[in-house]
Amino acid sequence: MAEKSDSLWTRPFLVALLGYFFLFMSVSLFFLLPLFLQQFSPSKSQIGLIMGIHSVMAIGVRPIFGRLIDEKGRRLVSLAGILLLLFTVPLFHLVRDAGAFPLLLRALTGLGWGISMTATITMCSDLAPVERLAHSMGIVGVAGLVASALGPLLAEEVVRRFGFSWLFHLSFIFLLASFACILITRETAPSPSKKNGSQEAMLKFEGLKPLIIFLMASLPLVHGAIRGAMVNFVALFSRSIGLEHVGPFFVTFSLAAILTRFWGGGLSDRYGRKKVIFPAALVIGLNVLFLSQVRNFWMLILAGFIGGFGQGLIFPALSTYVIDTLGRENKGFALSLYLSLFDAGMGLGSPFFGWLSDLFGYRAMYFLAGLTILIFNAFFTLKAPEPLKQLPNNKDS
Repeated sequence: MAEKSDSLWTRPFLVALLGYFFLFMSVSLFFLLPLFLQQFSPSKSQIGLIMGIHSVMAIGVRPIFGRLIDEKGRRLVSLAGILLLLFTVPLFHLVRDAGAFPLLLRALTGLGWGISMTATITMCSDLAPVERLAHSMGIVGVAGLVASALGPLLAEEVVRRFGFSWLFHLSFIFLLASFACILITRETAPSPSKKNGSQEAMLKFEGLKPLIIFLMASLPLVHGAIRGAMVNFVALFSRSIGLEHVGPFFVTFSLAAILTRFWGGGLSDRYGRKKVIFPAALVIGLNVLFLSQVRNFWMLILAGFIGGFGQGLIFPALSTYVIDTLGRENKGFALSLYLSLFDAGMGLGSPFFGWLSDLFGYRAMYFLAGLTILIFNAFFTLKAPEPLKQLPNNKDS
């Protein structure tokens, strides 16, 4: 067991967090893969399929390996996922078309990413004090936000100067750095001493009332769908109202989310999960309604800032709500379930709200999206139970 202290900023936590950052950087470089594929003159649907299979594999594999994370240990599963990525990434040098081979490679990277990401986040949260779980989740989210912003910028510069071969080289280097950080971090949770640990965890999940399961699943799904609708269509929406520059929206969104997680990521640790989830989802819903009324550049920037503020609050609180509901002993499974629900919401929400925008326009689409999360938030607040507060003597935390 790694030693704990009352401080979040311990050396083991920072090393594991750095491992997660390097892992995220490696994957975020591949946001420029469509530019690499364009040289083979593929159709848009081919590019979409190759890029999309990565997320599909990650969503599908997380609940399965989430159970293994709890049974076999976080470190072992994380290293296994990174090893799969280390094996796969160099094979992109052999891609000569936009057919089955890159599709297979992207499926394998999605598999490795889904495994390693969930295990590494769980490892980071284990290294934080038990009473600061939400705060640690918020800081891990900051690392992901920073990597997702820096990765494409770095990839663009590398490709411009050295070509796509060095993009794959750099991704491999980041994976090696991530592997090294996780390797030198000792296991963060004891291996289960009981053979029936998995069965006990499943019994606890099956013991929940159907309404509780529905509520627990619905808000992450809806939140993911609204997030997808907001960020995936804002560029098209801004162009439709005569605003050419949408980049500042994403910059302010990310900055607000990062700053909020530093000071507000631990609010639900002090005041309770639902007491933070409700205002966070309320802010997100009202902001999407506001986005539907944006008329100028400064309104768009304000919408980005408020949206990032709400996102910064809701992720730590909602993810730890799921963990507390299923129990800290099932943290890997709970976290993988939450991430899969959120990603599935983004994947399903984008085409659904795109369809609504085709029928009624972008303003009406955003208005309906805002109403949707407000309705689900009210239902969740009234009916979902507040999970029991986890005590510091919980071993698995």
